[in-house]
Amino acid sequence: MTESSDPILEARTKVGRWVSLGLRTGYGLFGVTIILFAAAMIADFTPALTSAMTFCLVVGSAILAPSIVFNYGVKAANRADRDGTW
Repeated sequence: MTESSDPILEARTKVGRWVSLGLRTGYGLFGVTIILFAAAMIADFTPALTSAMTFCLVVGSAILAPSIVFNYGVKAANRADRDGTW
């Protein structure tokens, strides 16, 4: 069995791609929140900006939290495979 046909490695690679997307999305939403906060400081915290900031924080947190956990899992599994510590 070659390394590319190993279903575990293929699944781990797929999870890793989703994790990467989740991390970029979550941190990106946090970045948008910072930009919206700066705009809200200028515009005296309008309800629309406050709602947008809240939305970005909630959705960003909901995406980022599991992505961070799965990222640690993928990295640990790769490290264990590399070091042979299973």
